[in-house]
Amino acid sequence: MMMRAAFAGFLHESNSFAAAPADMRAFQQGGGYIPMTRGGALRETIRGVNLGMAGAFSFADSAGWDVVPVLWAGAIPSAPVTRDAYEAITAEILAGIAAAGRLDAIYLDLHGAMVAQHLDDGEGELLARIRQLHPDTPIACSLDLHGNITPRMFDLSDIMVGFRTYPHVDMADTGYRAAAALDRMVRSGSRWAKAMRSVDFLIPISWQYTGMEPARGLYAMTRDLPAGVETASLFMGFPAADFPGCGPAAFAYGPDALAAEAWAQAMADALLAQEGAFAGQALAPDDAVREAMRLSQGATKPVIIADTQDNPGAGGSSDTTGMLRALVACGAERAAIGNFHDPQAARVAHQAGIGAEIAVSLGGRSGIADDAPFTATAVVAALSDGAVHATGPYYGGTMIKMGPSAALRIGGTQVVVTSNIAQMADRNFYRSLGIQPEAQAILVNKSSVHFRADFEPIAQEILVAVSPGAMPLCPSSLPWTRLRPDMRIKPLGPTFTEQQAKA
Repeated sequence: MMMRAAFAGFLHESNSFAAAPADMRAFQQGGGYIPMTRGGALRETIRGVNLGMAGAFSFADSAGWDVVPVLWAGAIPSAPVTRDAYEAITAEILAGIAAAGRLDAIYLDLHGAMVAQHLDDGEGELLARIRQLHPDTPIACSLDLHGNITPRMFDLSDIMVGFRTYPHVDMADTGYRAAAALDRMVRSGSRWAKAMRSVDFLIPISWQYTGMEPARGLYAMTRDLPAGVETASLFMGFPAADFPGCGPAAFAYGPDALAAEAWAQAMADALLAQEGAFAGQALAPDDAVREAMRLSQGATKPVIIADTQDNPGAGGSSDTTGMLRALVACGAERAAIGNFHDPQAARVAHQAGIGAEIAVSLGGRSGIADDAPFTATAVVAALSDGAVHATGPYYGGTMIKMGPSAALRIGGTQVVVTSNIAQMADRNFYRSLGIQPEAQAILVNKSSVHFRADFEPIAQEILVAVSPGAMPLCPSSLPWTRLRPDMRIKPLGPTFTEQQAKA
């Protein structure tokens, strides 16, 4: 039997507390993903890129599927998706699926933590509308490890397969696994049993790193499966979406209902048992820089600081100035920071030219508390058109358009200034502006964890700093209003209900 399947993708990680929403332009530009792509162009555009749909195409080709590519759209994390963008993209996906005719299956590349301005559960609503067209067609989804997976999503899909790594170096692998699971289920002639367990504490994203414990051991449970379970996933959740569905969950699927139920429960229990291990330590900006300067003395590799609260991969504006101020105030040498989103400063640098001294007022325009523009005289060290071939393990070969970009030197620090936003998760962002990351003493990356995939091999040590930004390291500091009553707002912390009672 040749399987006929429709493929569509719609990805956004929504931060309820961020400033700028994801509009249609954000999806058209892509922001670290590929740009919005439709129909037949999709297969070639996504080939070889580290995205779920690329892996699904790879499996489909090997299995001889007849694939109807509809649309793929993704935007950098930000405030919730605008109504217009959500409805336009959803309508186009529905129209493409409707036009496909007979289908044996549907594959969706989703994030799992999409909120729109007019609805909480973006993926649940998309699935509900697809089910109106195809009430009985098997649907499989590949999803981000940070998905806030709701019961509605669980009920309306047949298989959900999540990333196993953070940094997400297995996005394409996950799409492959989702398509392969869909193929096995359809060919078996019957739907698999499925089980879901929600977990009631929010996990700071900096401590969700799967390269160390406790996450490393927990994710081994998604690979080492018992008999009767075909696929299992653990979602850590994205702890900045203010709605009742926010939080971690465990899932298991397979022909044996009892085995699926038992394994989902076992994963949830294991996560709960490690709750206290998810409370890590971070440094204030000046302390982080001073410690990095100390560690870099005599070192042969750079010390790397994660500017985690201004991570644009979690809704940060990528323009807060706390870490830049600390580098300059502490007199750091052979230091670099990026990516710093400031189109105006990039434009001034291009007008002035390489070698010019310019007066700049960098960043600090996002309305973040305790943040302000950083005024200085800078030397234009390098210029580029912002075309970056991000070949590291996370971006996986994606061509990223950062717009007019510049390297500005302020004292001993070079600042990578860009016109578009993408988190510093690839060394080629530095290299595109003449900065060799391996030759620096200190690198400050506006990222939380994804940078580790490409930077950990060159790091003397990695520190985490808490500078102003839209994604607080500890979710308990966010002004929650709509969580589940019993959700603990940090590991071993008070519940949402208890927080509200104190407010």
